[in-house]
Formats: sequence, C-alpha cells, structure tokens
Amino acid sequence: MEKIYIALVNTPGLFAGIIRHVIQQDYVHVVLSLDDKLQEAYSVGRRNPFIPFFAGFEKEDKHKIYEAFPTAKYRIYSLDCTKEQKENIREQLKACYRNRFSYHYCIFGLPHLMLQKPFYQEGHYTCSSFIARLLSQNNINLFQKHFSLVTPADFYDLKNEDILFEGLLAEFLNKEICEEYKPKSKKGALHEG
Repeated sequence: MEKIYIALVNTPGLFAGIIRHVIQQDYVHVVLSLDDKLQEAYSVGRRNPFIPFFAGFEKEDKHKIYEAFPTAKYRIYSLDCTKEQKENIREQLKACYRNRFSYHYCIFGLPHLMLQKPFYQEGHYTCSSFIARLLSQNNINLFQKHFSLVTPADFYDLKNEDILFEGLLAEFLNKEICEEYKPKSKKGALHEG
C-alpha cells in the first residue's frame, strides 16, 4: 500500500471567517499532498497567500503560508491507496498544475453549498470539492454525496486514526528543521560508557 496525505488548514482572515461560519468548523482549507512533509502539496486556493482575491489551482508553499499566517494551524493525516492510484493522482495533479490558470475558485457554488444543492461550473472548484472529485475519479470514495457538496468539515469528520500532526504550522516547520539537522548515527561507532 501507498499513502497520500490530507492537510486541513485553519487560517485567520475575513474570507476564512465566512467559510468557518458556513461550515461550522475551524479548518477551512483542504490540501492534498503526495508526501508527509507537504513538499508536493496542491489545492484550489489563493494564488498568493497574501492576496485573497485571486484563487485557483496551485502548488502549496507552506513557508509562504507561514509568512502570511504565522498563527495558521494544520491537521495532517494519511489515506491508504494503491501504487497505481497514487501514480494516477500524481499525473493528474501535474496536468492540473500545467493548466492551473484554467482552474478557478467556485464562488457561485457557495450559495448552492449552503442550500445543499449540487452545482458544477466547468473548471471551478472549492478546495474540498476539487480533492473529493479527484479522489473519487481514482476510486477513493470517501463521501456519499456529490463532490460539489463536500466541505473541509467532511474531511475533518472522516474517521481516521492516522493523524500525523495537529498544531501550529510553526511547530510543523520547526519539527521538520529539527529532523533535517538531527545528527546521523554512525554504524560501528564506539560509545563511551
């Protein structure tokens, strides 16, 4: 088995506050990553973390997100998949990234979401609807509803024991730095004592 990773993100801000109010959940953004360090992470969201008005399909940069939102919180967990599913997802994400300016945030879908009425406008997604559709296209069926009705709260509510991290993004970045610079043990080294 292989793994893919879901990161739920809680950031401050007016637009995030509106989404938080609608879905009644602190985590308002969903990211799909191919690795547990979020190096190959993608989502439909802000093209630039500092500018909320332009959104579409992007490769996530956790360092830029930290610069824009130093108090951002993350919850990261893994999902099992086959090697073939992961490779298909990787290829689809790369294709989406090559055509990233064809994807936009689905503003007009938000009222439909509030009314629980499926809505799809070609090339327009929310962060959660994009990931729900991509997973479903690869036979990872997590939800029993139309992809356009999936919210970050649905990802949060998944029964999952494989939570790898929950806390401030700053803590996640510090943990990563500590692991990167941890001294490597040398095989055959003599220990005093």
